[in-house]
Amino acid sequence: MHYLISYIVLSKDEEARRLQFCMHPKVDIIVINWNNKADTIACLDSLKSLNYPDFKIIVIDNGSTDDSVIGIKKAYPSITLIENRKNLGFSGGNNVGIRLALNDGADYVLLINNDTVVDSGFLGELIRVVESDPSIGIVGPKIYYYDDPKRIWFAGGAINYWWGHLYHVGYMEEDVGKYDVIRDVDSITGCAMLIKRKVLEEIGLLCEDMFLYFEDTDFCVRAYKKGYRLVYVPTSVIWHKVSRTTSKIKGLQFYYNIRNWLIFMRRHASPLQLAVFLPFYAIRYMGYNVIVAILTGNFSEAKLYLKATYDGLTHRCGTGFL
Repeated sequence: MHYLISYIVLSKDEEARRLQFCMHPKVDIIVINWNNKADTIACLDSLKSLNYPDFKIIVIDNGSTDDSVIGIKKAYPSITLIENRKNLGFSGGNNVGIRLALNDGADYVLLINNDTVVDSGFLGELIRVVESDPSIGIVGPKIYYYDDPKRIWFAGGAINYWWGHLYHVGYMEEDVGKYDVIRDVDSITGCAMLIKRKVLEEIGLLCEDMFLYFEDTDFCVRAYKKGYRLVYVPTSVIWHKVSRTTSKIKGLQFYYNIRNWLIFMRRHASPLQLAVFLPFYAIRYMGYNVIVAILTGNFSEAKLYLKATYDGLTHRCGTGFL
């Protein structure tokens, strides 16, 4: 492992060990940009303030068609910036960075959305917790809304396989200290996910078939099935601007959320759970929403819902929307 070594003075009760090496695992931070240089630069500005001593930032430009690359290079001329020729999605873009980080000798890889800003101590808190137990494989912070700084967007992920309910704990709640306990969770959002190198070496990278959405949850469940703990760290804090990139394309979130939701359930729910979930989905989600869309004359939405459902149930992966 690669460590930055520094000295600290211990208390008088430990005079026999007056100096001790303080080890800091090497962290490579991966930021994906796609036609959104303003948010990416703001994110990099906040990462620059981190008080953690050993990290490297890797920016992956996912085939931007604007002047993002020029703008980022101008703001941060010495940063590592990889230019993909086309949009590889969240999973494919991050995987480019993850491979580079592993080759670079990183002990941990941090995936973080470009539309976030971070507290200066957030990375140190994540490392403190993940290093406390070798069984912990993935950790994530408490995430607030950027435009409402004390309202929670994420305080850990939970999964109910019977109804296919995947949700953020604390979502939209004002923070009154209810979620201030470090705890094991079902998933960590890819918005900010610190991954131990050993996990990546054992289970592989993000699923590129999914392209966008649910690949982070899929990755977490794969890690959990290998025996790794997923832990939420409330003392680590960031703020999220929420869907600044995917909202640019009409129907993008809609299609990939539905398709990949079904793919995720087929991969990870038990046969009995699927037997409960699929009829529930057919009636409550697909049937109801398609009928409402048709009755209101929104035929394009009804068609997109049916396409996403078909692609999800037949496992048609990749860039099915773009």
